[in-house]
Amino acid sequence: MGLQRNVIFTEQNQLTLLNSGGEFFPALISAIDSAQVEIYLETYLFSEDITGKLVHDALCRAAQRHVSVYVIVDWLGTGNTRSAELGRSFTACGVQFRRFNPWFRRGFARTHRKLFVADQRLAIIGGININHDLFAEGEHKRTLPFPRWDFATSVSGPLVAEIHQLMSDQWKKVGKLDWLKRLELLTAKKAATAQPRAPIVAGLAPRDNFLYRRTIQKAYLYALGNARHQAIIATPYFAPGRKFRNALISAARRGVQVTLLIGCGDFRLQDAVAHSYYPKLLKHGVQIVEYRKSQLHAKVAVVDNEWATIGSCNCDGLSLFINQEANILIKDHEFSSQLSAAILQGVADGVKINLADYENISWQRKFWYGCSFFIYSSIIRLIAVEDFM
Repeated sequence: MGLQRNVIFTEQNQLTLLNSGGEFFPALISAIDSAQVEIYLETYLFSEDITGKLVHDALCRAAQRHVSVYVIVDWLGTGNTRSAELGRSFTACGVQFRRFNPWFRRGFARTHRKLFVADQRLAIIGGININHDLFAEGEHKRTLPFPRWDFATSVSGPLVAEIHQLMSDQWKKVGKLDWLKRLELLTAKKAATAQPRAPIVAGLAPRDNFLYRRTIQKAYLYALGNARHQAIIATPYFAPGRKFRNALISAARRGVQVTLLIGCGDFRLQDAVAHSYYPKLLKHGVQIVEYRKSQLHAKVAVVDNEWATIGSCNCDGLSLFINQEANILIKDHEFSSQLSAAILQGVADGVKINLADYENISWQRKFWYGCSFFIYSSIIRLIAVEDFM
């Protein structure tokens, strides 16, 4: 068992839901252009396309007007060649740039987070990478029939300070630090906050492999364990561990309407692992819908229109047990209802999976699903040392 920290919730935060790239990128570029002192940006993927160029140029403009700009990209997600090119172009225009964990020098973990803070006043957190939303992510590059479906939220208020601290600490850790300073950053305590006098609004839930190993999963388990009426989860990849799957089944058994909206078509192995779970989940009343209209990249959930989460964490082993992630947890009826309506539109656009579809499948498909689960779970257990089964 690793050390665990609780999420600190604060009130008086203002949140604006950003639906896919059409809303996210104008908000991001506007925030970059309005920054006066400091910008932090962290992303898994920073593509070489028209959208990537727009964000790149906005960051360079900010640096040229003497804003301190700090950019971190994941070395694997962005790619060695592309991240090296970004390093040269950003350095030339005055942007400070670092790559996360090149050549796996610090283990297997990747930074899968999508975070932005400007002037310690405005933050944006979600699941959207810096790439054009009509070009598919993943193994096979292709043009999408509709824009990639994803979410983020802009944040102002007390929570911004916590997101800024997370990002500034990350900047230091990605740089060159001796082991003592690195340990100090890893063990630094959060400042205590007074109990709110009004309903709780939001909290930051990061995930790493030291102090925040299970923060996001525990948030999901707590929300599902307390669900009374409805739980809706959208995720591109569905391959969680046993505790997560059991929490879904337990909620459905209690009469909660549990709906999983799952992406498909990006990775055959990942799809097969998800399919291996379908029969048991369906038998216990979990509704499963596959989103085939375009590429689903959203990592969002709503429970009872009172609790919601948006962030970078997929419901799979890589996100829940290995990678660095960041989600925002929201306890607000109005925002949760807005997000719920958006997810339900995705459900309406999806294809419902029926138990009958999996009752008479061929032995070859059963064998493929079983082998895929065994391979995937063995890799996760080996790398993360987690009870995945």
